[in-house]
Amino acid sequence: MFEWEKKYETPDWAAKLATPEHGRVRLGLFPTPIHKWALPRLPPNVEVYIKRDDLSGMQLSGNKVRKLEFLLAEAKAKEYDSVITIGGIQSNHCRATSVASRYLGLDCFLILRNSRAAVDSDPGLVGNLLVERLVGASVEQVTKEEYTRVGSVELCRQLQEKLKKSGRNPYIIPVGGSNALGSWGYLQFVEELSKQADQASGPFTDIVMACGSGGTTAGIGLGCHLAKTGTKVHAYGVCDDPKYFYDYCQEILDGMGATAEVVGATSRDLFTAIQAKGSGYAISTEEELAFVKEVAETTGVILDPVYSGKALYQFMQDVAREPSAWANKKVLFLHTGGLLGMYDKTDQLLKLMDAS
Repeated sequence: MFEWEKKYETPDWAAKLATPEHGRVRLGLFPTPIHKWALPRLPPNVEVYIKRDDLSGMQLSGNKVRKLEFLLAEAKAKEYDSVITIGGIQSNHCRATSVASRYLGLDCFLILRNSRAAVDSDPGLVGNLLVERLVGASVEQVTKEEYTRVGSVELCRQLQEKLKKSGRNPYIIPVGGSNALGSWGYLQFVEELSKQADQASGPFTDIVMACGSGGTTAGIGLGCHLAKTGTKVHAYGVCDDPKYFYDYCQEILDGMGATAEVVGATSRDLFTAIQAKGSGYAISTEEELAFVKEVAETTGVILDPVYSGKALYQFMQDVAREPSAWANKKVLFLHTGGLLGMYDKTDQLLKLMDAS
């Protein structure tokens, strides 16, 4: 753990891309396991397996760890003394960044988006906030309106300038760790997956996952394309809309050197973006939470309410609506973590428990 591989061995199929200059810091417990998943009401002619990136480490856990391995290697190589990142009040990414930064001896400064009614109050210790504050992360809150008006990039830049004036040298990590460098974590995922095919008696026809900030989707889509796996990638968006994800992921791909001219494909060729945000980002409907509860009761796998829960709910809706499209498919669902976010839904969940 915490070994810094200063020279990253790029998979052969990714040789046309520029290798991450500063290597990779080993933070996660990889490879994460794969097992078959007997989901309720799954048609008998559809096989579903689950890739447990929620088990990438107890305090870290989730897909953000893979990105942070590359991002924090750059921070260490360039001798930054701290990290700034930004997200929602229950951001899994911010929690993972707080822990990983502390592992590597870097202070962490978080900008968390909250409601106007709550932004001037102590954020408390619910869910991800408990871990962030236990490891000593500094928390600043902004309203959703300010976040929209100013933008995440500018908010981080402003905090960086403020910290520089006090003698700090902070490294900025974008929302979700989703940029060209961070997305290398999910190119590495594809290489890992290729070595686990025997666990599922052969390759997968489809990969299904949640899509929030885009880096995981961009990395997996590009990796499957370059490695010629023949796997279709389905990205269930939990915010924004499909056009946004195609456009933003293309920016990430271009930053990786994976332009259409180099790899012979655009973002729209690499994955299919599907709307799954329901009532809105991090807003859970009773139906979504009831489904998450049912999956936990029948399979023992606990999803999160913001990402994987919404993605699987919509995927199963799609299967029920058009079963022939999924007949004889071998599907891998990527669990991207986020269990701590369930603590923010206790009031809604308690009503479901009482009703059962």
